[in-house]
Parts: sequence; structure tokens; C-alpha cells
Amino acid sequence: MRPLSFIIFLSVLSILLIAGSLMVGSVSIPLKTVWMTIIDPGAQGASLIVTELRLPRTLAAFATGALLAQAGALMQVLVRNPLADPYILGVSGGAATAVLIGMLLGFTSAFGLTGLAFIGALIAMFLVFVIAHQKGNWTPTRLLLTGVVIAAGWGAAISLILTLSPANNLHGMLFWLMGDLSYSYSVSFAFTALIIGLTLSMLLSSQLNVLIRGDKLAATLGVNLKQLHIKIYILASLLTAAAVVQAGSIGFVGFIVPHLIRLTGLTDHRFLLPAATLGGGILVLVADTAARTIIAPQQLPVGIITALIGIPLFLFLLQRDAKQ
Repeated sequence: MRPLSFIIFLSVLSILLIAGSLMVGSVSIPLKTVWMTIIDPGAQGASLIVTELRLPRTLAAFATGALLAQAGALMQVLVRNPLADPYILGVSGGAATAVLIGMLLGFTSAFGLTGLAFIGALIAMFLVFVIAHQKGNWTPTRLLLTGVVIAAGWGAAISLILTLSPANNLHGMLFWLMGDLSYSYSVSFAFTALIIGLTLSMLLSSQLNVLIRGDKLAATLGVNLKQLHIKIYILASLLTAAAVVQAGSIGFVGFIVPHLIRLTGLTDHRFLLPAATLGGGILVLVADTAARTIIAPQQLPVGIITALIGIPLFLFLLQRDAKQ
């Protein structure tokens, strides 16, 4: 399939899945009713379910997945490591630590937890940047090692908080750590971050195509490596922070989706980035729909569903690619 055709296919699929997400749940709503409630929202019944509950969560799920996939594609180019994902540099660990501390102190509002998550993510991003950039010595290897160590430190802090937390707080904390869209606060913020991030990523796409082939070739062709590394790091970190603010730590999306897109033969970042953005949104949207319907009215953590969907799909495509 040609790149533009593939992107159009993913766009149409996204629209269909968004419509499906609005229809299904603990209460099924026909497509016609969904459409009418969006055009002319009422004050009761199906209208409240669609406009107040499902629509914001559906859009938040799509935006979160799109942000993670976009950040993952950038991070894999930055560190030149196929195992890289948006969380590898500890941004999610900083956000999770801040949120868990807030929960431990009694914060319950979505606005308060969102603010804490963003502050924690920014602290983690700044900490890794300062340590990895000491004396101007910036290399992907140094950045990766610094991020892994800092992430391990956040992991230890999270374990300590969970150990010290009272039993009545543990369920909410664990749910958030595995991905929870219940606390999504501002969908407009997520889509604003997504649009700005994709625009900036596309402006860097030509340089990313050169950088992925190695620093020496990029430098030979006139790319300012230091500036480009810093731009990619800041952009990927902010995209990750915006995603974590929306839904907590949803794993595998930023790692698997860019690989899935590359396995289809799409390696040009001018097309890979928008395709990965749509693919990430689709994956989390499907996972969230399943998470809130499989055992409705109870909900499952979204991160568990993304793993159950993404890992077998990735292994299947990887095996198929190896046979070709």
C-alpha cells in the first residue's frame, strides 16, 4: 500500500473506531442516537452518556495513544535503539511518583492529579537533561544510560510509596500505574499538544531520515547534531508528559506502534510520523473500549489491554517479516 493510501486508511479506521467507541459500553447506543446527541445535546439519558462520559474519554484515549506513538518514534531515532520507548528516560516515572505522592496526601480531584503529573514529568525531564548534558558531552548512549538509571530511581520511589500507602489507596494507585483514563482532565490540552507536536516533528522529519543512518553521515550533510538531539529530546519528553497527564502509564504503545509501522515498509519519517500517530490512537482507543466493556460496569486497566493486543500482533508481523 502506498504511504498516502495507508495514512488515509488509518484515518478512516480511526473515525469508524471513534464512532464504535461511542456506541458500545455497559449501555449500547445506536449510531443514529449517538449522532443526534452530538449535534443536539440534551440533558438526560443517552445524551449525558455520550457527551459527558464516552466522548471525552474516547477522544482522550485516541490523543493519548497518538502522543505516545509519536514520542516513541522520536525516541527510537534519538537513541538509535529499537527497544526505546517514551518511558525509557524516566519521564513517566517522575509523573507517577508525583501523582502517587498526591494520592497519599489525599488529592482526589482530576485537576490536582493532572497538575502533579505534569510537574513530576517536567522535573524528570529536566533532571535527565542536566545530568546527561554535563560539560556539553551529549551522546545518545550517555542520554540512554542516564535515563535508564533515573527511571530505576523513580521505580524505587514508586515501590516505596506503594509499600507505605494505606490499603484503601492502593487500588487507585495501581490502576493509575497501569493506565487509567478516568482521570483525563482536559482533552483540548491533549489535542493541542498532539497537533503542535506533530507539526514540529514533521518539520524535523527530513533531518530524522538522515540521523537514523548515523551521526557521521548527518554531520557530513550539515546537520547540527547537538541542536537536533536537544530538539528531539525536549519534544519527545513533552509529548510523553502530555500523554502521562491524560492517562497515567500506558505501556507498549510507544514501543510497538512505530515498529508495526516500519514492518509495513514505511520508514520515511515524513509518512511514518503521521501513520504512527494514527496507529497509536487506534491501539489505545480499541484497548480503552475493551477495558470498559469486557466486564462492564467494572473496568480494566488500559495498559493491560494494550499489551494483550500489541504484543501478539507485533510478534505475528515480526515472524511474517522474517519469512519474507
